[in-house]
Amino acid sequence: MSDYELDAMDLSELKRLRKAVHRAIQDYQERKRAQARSAAEAAAREFGYTLEELIAAKGSKKGRSASPAKYRNPDDPAQTWSGRGRQPQWMKDAIESGADRDDFLIERFEGGHAAG
Repeated sequence: MSDYELDAMDLSELKRLRKAVHRAIQDYQERKRAQARSAAEAAAREFGYTLEELIAAKGSKKGRSASPAKYRNPDDPAQTWSGRGRQPQWMKDAIESGADRDDFLIERFEGGHAAG
């Protein structure tokens, strides 16, 4: 590998070198990723599976699933909360303004236990 005399290079040469190094790193990482994938596919084939089958099976066996949403912000239905963990700011603000936590229960909006 040749040594570069970086101090002797002007700005445009340094930028070209940086671009070439960046591209060389990307190419190296892509080659390694392709090698790893090929090795993983070969290992999966030895056991009678495709890599995609193993990845899909892994994703379906997560140790703990996310808790379903229990509360919804009526002003922004995309904002939900399971009732676990830290209370979201939209709910804190509403409660400080006099709302009750049960006002945000999803059943109230979806007809589960809604009072008419």
